[in-house]
Amino acid sequence: MIEKVLNLDFIVEIIVVDDGSTDGTKELLEQTKFDERVKLFFHDRNLGKGAALRTGFGHVTGEIVTIQDADLEYDPNEFIEMIRPIRDGVADVVYGSRLSGGKPQRVHLFWHKVGNGFLTLLTDLLYNTTLTDMETCYKMFRKEVIENIRIDSDGFSVEPELTAKICKNKRWRVYELPISYYGRSYSEGKKITWVHGVSALWTLIKYRFKS
Repeated sequence: MIEKVLNLDFIVEIIVVDDGSTDGTKELLEQTKFDERVKLFFHDRNLGKGAALRTGFGHVTGEIVTIQDADLEYDPNEFIEMIRPIRDGVADVVYGSRLSGGKPQRVHLFWHKVGNGFLTLLTDLLYNTTLTDMETCYKMFRKEVIENIRIDSDGFSVEPELTAKICKNKRWRVYELPISYYGRSYSEGKKITWVHGVSALWTLIKYRFKS
């Protein structure tokens, strides 16, 4: 995955955050000789995705920032299209939507699609926007956007938190582009459950009315 991202000609740096892994990933990262653009950071224990993003965002030096999970569900080649609206000066944030159509998709789990659809509809109602996939991992930002967002969530609630704070700030121009998606099954390691959905629901409501 790291090599695949490095092959893109506009990559300035890759910040890798190992969030307390116990499967040998940390040792593999430490033993591998990477390109000098790769910067490694390690958490002593598992703190959650939000905590990992806080660490990563805190060390960003590039002018455009994006998020890449390490589970192979998303294709970094999508960055080529996602970066264009920002480079062209028409967007501050770009969402890669798995649900807007036009790109190859592995068949989704039905209740995941229903849950994400409900949360996206709620997002659009609460924040007066027209997103089609609020839970997508693929969000790309101008650096100034993440510099003005304080991440409170430690776990997966960081996704709705970011979306809420981005949509609430009406001066940031948000674009959405279709992306391909190869979602995993639970037997392949998928970890999202209904509990995360309830947490996302609360997060969206909380930040809508929080000053």
